[in-house]
Amino acid sequence: MIKILFTIPNFDTAGSGRALLQVAKRLDPKRFEVHIACMHNRGTFFKTVEESGIPIHIIQYTTPMKPYLKGIKACYDISRKLKAIAPDIIHSMHYAADYSEPLAAKMAGITWVYTKKNMNWGGASKNAWLVRTFLASAIAVQNTDMLQEFFKNSKKTTLIPRGVDVAVFKPVIRNEDLVKHWQLDSKQRIVMCVANLVPVKGIEVLLQAFQLVCEQLDDWILMLVGDATSDYGLEMIKLTQTLGLKNRVLFCGKQGRIQDYLSLAELFVLPTLGSGEGSPVSLLEAMAAGKNVLGAAVSGIKDQLQPFPEHLVVAGNVASWGKALLACCSKTRAENIQIGNRFRDYVVQNYHIDKEVATCQELYLKLTN
Repeated sequence: MIKILFTIPNFDTAGSGRALLQVAKRLDPKRFEVHIACMHNRGTFFKTVEESGIPIHIIQYTTPMKPYLKGIKACYDISRKLKAIAPDIIHSMHYAADYSEPLAAKMAGITWVYTKKNMNWGGASKNAWLVRTFLASAIAVQNTDMLQEFFKNSKKTTLIPRGVDVAVFKPVIRNEDLVKHWQLDSKQRIVMCVANLVPVKGIEVLLQAFQLVCEQLDDWILMLVGDATSDYGLEMIKLTQTLGLKNRVLFCGKQGRIQDYLSLAELFVLPTLGSGEGSPVSLLEAMAAGKNVLGAAVSGIKDQLQPFPEHLVVAGNVASWGKALLACCSKTRAENIQIGNRFRDYVVQNYHIDKEVATCQELYLKLTN
């Protein structure tokens, strides 16, 4: 029996937590004993993790490394806590360029693996990423750009894109409770974006492009599902008013059952800016739900839409997004459903959650043989 300890800072944001739990619950119980460590028991998703029955350890498993002597002493103290749990492998889902966790694992004599979840690397954090990588026994990489840009010629990497539970995310009829809640009518057609509103998500580009659609088509509504309470989110609410879109855009806030919201959508969009994403699960969930989709031509999204180049849009370009949106919104409902079914088939074949789990299991077995 191989004991795996997954580490994650918290379950405040359900996206990362859900991804961890998806894999943790599905590892073969005959071969793997699964534990989870996080830094506190707050967060909307923590109760769901508790209900899974997987043992959870609340420990502060990272520490500031400066001043160095104090940092090394703190790492030793953490190593004793990790040794008490006694995992064979620690698989870190921490997004940051922290190297105190792998150093503590090294002191405890525990094999340590991390998942590279974002496209951050250079600048002030570059040395920390290099140390984190040096200390790792293996690295789970979420997209092909990471392999080329961060880990070229590395023998530690395994490509493990995110997977989707296609039994949960599937084509279903509209959730009528949500139709009533958001006061939608049968004539309205929905463009949806699921993302917490932070600058990298490019929501201002989407709003400006959607304004171009609204000038020509009057039956489309944009629903933004995700936390809009940040300064950027509040700016986007103001921009909606400035663009005259107050009655055409709904800010839905953070929601739990995304599959219910996707039942309302005909078109799903992800207009990410900059260096891109790791492996954005919201796009895969929409594809699995049988939606027509558009995504920015950035890391992570490019992998997921690789066979569908006509659905990739120039990141940050309002005119390109306006043209792409208008093309999709001008199609009939039946046409969008037909296209969405192609996306569904592609995800079932290539991004099924079982495929992600199987690749993780292969990695763990390789590390312990």
